[in-house]
Amino acid sequence: MTQSLWPQHEDTQHLLASIRDGDEQAMEHLLARYRDSLHRLVGGRIDPKILRRTDVSDVVQEVLVEASRRIPEYVANPILPFHLWIRQIAKDRIIDSYRRHRGSAKRSLDREQPLDVPQKYVDQSSLDIAAQLKDPELTPAAMLVQKELAAHVQARMELLEERDREILLMRHFEQLGNQEIALALGISEPAASMRYLRALKKLRALIEQ
Repeated sequence: MTQSLWPQHEDTQHLLASIRDGDEQAMEHLLARYRDSLHRLVGGRIDPKILRRTDVSDVVQEVLVEASRRIPEYVANPILPFHLWIRQIAKDRIIDSYRRHRGSAKRSLDREQPLDVPQKYVDQSSLDIAAQLKDPELTPAAMLVQKELAAHVQARMELLEERDREILLMRHFEQLGNQEIALALGISEPAASMRYLRALKKLRALIEQ
């Protein structure tokens, strides 16, 4: 199973409590703890073509600047767990970056050869998804080599609709639980569970084609 993308909840809560008490250094420490997680999230989710025109670190810095500005508002009314809150900021900045660069240079981008999805960010999650799809009745000799299977899963993931790909990545790349996914998507836990199972079923069908 892939390790969780996000820092430990307990440590985050201690730092947020310090921020409420006016500790400015606690804010710096909190955002520093999330920098690596944000870098992995942005690197694994941003459109590879956009990386020709911007850098993952630039997008992460935009996220941290906005989070720093909005943290007082957050600690006064923490409507989501902190990692889901800063995740939403990151998602918005990824979308903004896509619109900015695709909108200003769409024709030149479309003429370029596409880049591979950054495999260092997604290979393990592809293996994790692959493990969910294995047929237990297959003999070891009949199964694909693990890395080949992960590559196959990754390629088929690109054929899914965005909402299906999103929930699979939330579960297997970010290692979010069903309750966290429900909160992030603004839906009920049963609905989140059903959406995940449907997405997994669609992926299985694509792999078996």
